[in-house]
Amino acid sequence: MPLCFGDHVSTAETGYGTVLLDEQSGRYWELNPTASLVVRTLLDGGEAGDAAAALVREFDIDQAQALRDVETLVGELRTSGLAS
Repeated sequence: MPLCFGDHVSTAETGYGTVLLDEQSGRYWELNPTASLVVRTLLDGGEAGDAAAALVREFDIDQAQALRDVETLVGELRTSGLAS
């Protein structure tokens, strides 16, 4: 499940997480620390399982729930047109 943002998407790290700007629509997306960890892991070449494992380590959540959360986030980023 590689993740790649489109050329029209800018990212910025903040004290709270990550902000995404869709330069085509002018819309901003603010990712919380959990979503930021998932995105960083996937952009660094990790797979969904790697991102889920990172969530389990960092936030002490159930592996199955973490994997569902990763899949949901990636689906939303793709549906929104931010990522492929």
